[in-house]
Amino acid sequence: MGVSTIEDLTVSYKENNVELVKELDKEVLSKGAWATVLFRYQDFDRRKETWGPDKYTIRRYQKRNNEYTLKSKFNISSKEQAKKIITVLEKWIKE
Repeated sequence: MGVSTIEDLTVSYKENNVELVKELDKEVLSKGAWATVLFRYQDFDRRKETWGPDKYTIRRYQKRNNEYTLKSKFNISSKEQAKKIITVLEKWIKE
């Protein structure tokens, strides 16, 4: 089920009242009929009972009938991968 406002979009996730994904931050990259949102989050490691390292995800939502529905996502699994993406994008933007 979608949500009606871009502010309500989240990657936070609970199962049986246990938070398994904790949203740390989000940036709206584009708005409109299609919205793009970059999230920073952590997964809960049940074995260690601790939060894992920061991860990042870019998600695309389509707004139909006044509700945003997730249509696609790309997960950036580590700070190292994020740094590589930043480096490549900075290079391309300078060209």
